[in-house]
Amino acid sequence: MAHKGQNPMAWLGVAAGVLLLVTAAATAAGWRGDTASSTASTAADSGALSHVHGLGVNPADGQLYVATHHGVFRLSGGEAIRVGDGRQDTMGFTVTGPDEFLASGHPAPDDDGPAHLGLIHSSDAGRSWRSLSLAGQADFHVLRSSGGVVYGLDSTSGALLASSDRVSWQTRSRLDAYDLAVDPYRSDTLLATTDEGMRRSIDGGRTWTPAEGPPAVLLHWSPRELVGVMADGTLVRSVDAAATWSSAAGRAPGAPTAFTVHENVIYLATQDGRVLRSVDAGVTWQPMMP
Repeated sequence: MAHKGQNPMAWLGVAAGVLLLVTAAATAAGWRGDTASSTASTAADSGALSHVHGLGVNPADGQLYVATHHGVFRLSGGEAIRVGDGRQDTMGFTVTGPDEFLASGHPAPDDDGPAHLGLIHSSDAGRSWRSLSLAGQADFHVLRSSGGVVYGLDSTSGALLASSDRVSWQTRSRLDAYDLAVDPYRSDTLLATTDEGMRRSIDGGRTWTPAEGPPAVLLHWSPRELVGVMADGTLVRSVDAAATWSSAAGRAPGAPTAFTVHENVIYLATQDGRVLRSVDAGVTWQPMMP
């Protein structure tokens, strides 16, 4: 466990080999870019998942929704069911309420329109989408929301943008990060995972300082706790807003590409194409598809 006041480099020493994996994992998983080819479309059309970019649980039905290179899928009864007819490359993805999703990315190869979707919105659990803002301008690879504020990491500019109305945006800072988490109670408090370790902002992403903690690459901040996943699958958690961290009970069985936590259940997508769930803090994992 790392305690407040302890040198944060201690975590880096423990996981010295982990960050060496990050760049390769991020490139393959699409955290900073998407190198998927159109050959994956056959698998996507058959119900198999490829190039998973985001996960979220819809409060309306309790089902897990998966954002991929070929649209959004709902996992139900061991099957991946395409939601609607959209086949857009859904990069940034977040569930903001019952049946309400925000996303970004690129249009499907046969779709007209700009190469970057900007911010798009669905009010029917992904069955249909409409453009809200920044079409042709922004490609958010990470989207997070708290207290009515939406934050997006734009891959085209390297900027962190923020909006309180989903239409007008402010550039808060330049940030080269893998993932972003926002305090569910204080929307101005953010954590970001970077090559140099974790960074913290308490002014809505305008300025950043080094944050004590493990070299996680993916984060999820729920009302109960903050959970992180390292590149080698090690799980860590904090119950005091990242002041201190402890190792979780288990670890992910593969390099992570996306994850979320809902009501103490951890959902994880791995680089080899699996989507799994754990109800015991990562001690055991169950595949969500055969």
